[in-house]
Amino acid sequence: MLEFADIETAAARLKGVAHYTPILTSTTLDKMLDCSVYMKAENFQRMGAFKFRGGFNSVAVLAPEIRAKGVVAFSSGNHAQAVALAAQLHGVSATIVMPSDAPPTKIEATRGYGADVVLYDRYTEDRAAISARIASEKGCVLIPPFDYLPVMAGQGTCGLEIARDVANLDALIVCTGGGGFLSGCTIAMKALQPRVKCFGAEPEAGNDVAQSLARGEIVSIDVPKTICDGQQTQAVGKLPFEVIRDHVSGVLTADDDAVIAAMRFAFERLKIVLEPSGACALATLFEHRSQFKNQRVAVTLSGGNIDIVRFSALLNR
Repeated sequence: MLEFADIETAAARLKGVAHYTPILTSTTLDKMLDCSVYMKAENFQRMGAFKFRGGFNSVAVLAPEIRAKGVVAFSSGNHAQAVALAAQLHGVSATIVMPSDAPPTKIEATRGYGADVVLYDRYTEDRAAISARIASEKGCVLIPPFDYLPVMAGQGTCGLEIARDVANLDALIVCTGGGGFLSGCTIAMKALQPRVKCFGAEPEAGNDVAQSLARGEIVSIDVPKTICDGQQTQAVGKLPFEVIRDHVSGVLTADDDAVIAAMRFAFERLKIVLEPSGACALATLFEHRSQFKNQRVAVTLSGGNIDIVRFSALLNR
């Protein structure tokens, strides 16, 4: 299982490379929700999302002779960009397997960081199998998006910063897809503020982690139809689930309309742009506000990678 020491080591690797992102607050939001909200703005992270933390740590941890052979990853967008940028910073090649319906800006950005992009159909093809075949053919390392300890440790540095920057929290809500971000942040938070309750946040249509936690075993679902493209995972990772099962208090969900409302609030009142998955944790707080009344709640704003056309269309939907 992931250990706190792994996260501290990752933080040392990321120091001076990853951005130390700010905590945002809003008196208007606090009054609306009747609680004190502290928002970790990972949309200001390098390549626009928290994923840079895990991507960079995963490339940096490789022995130089192994890293020199290049890396392979699969992702709907943000892990793709993270690994591509991390590979570029280390001067090695990267091949990224991405769904053909991923946001064009994410595909373009991944290529812009120098990676070779291989497209696949997320509804009919197995991205993990495609990536494994490429890694075998090229003789390089495969870096999965969440079920991988170096990724989990890197993502956990976000929770480490939250725990150090905001004292006496009652709850932490973390955007959840495959569980790497939630598990990493939970281990970090529990190490520094043991009494904090940690929650995952999922789109209502893609609640596989919520189902898994309720049943005590990993539940797989069909590819969820949701605007939260970064959370269209079908099952939580095995390694993240070990942490989630033992240490997470619950998984909250919000429908797409609530996610859009959170995106609109962030734009109009906080003056920031969030992609749908990046607003999911805030959306679940809106939806479950009564559960957190009079509490001090930290929320991850996990990413802001969205083009102006889609952003405008969603906010005007």
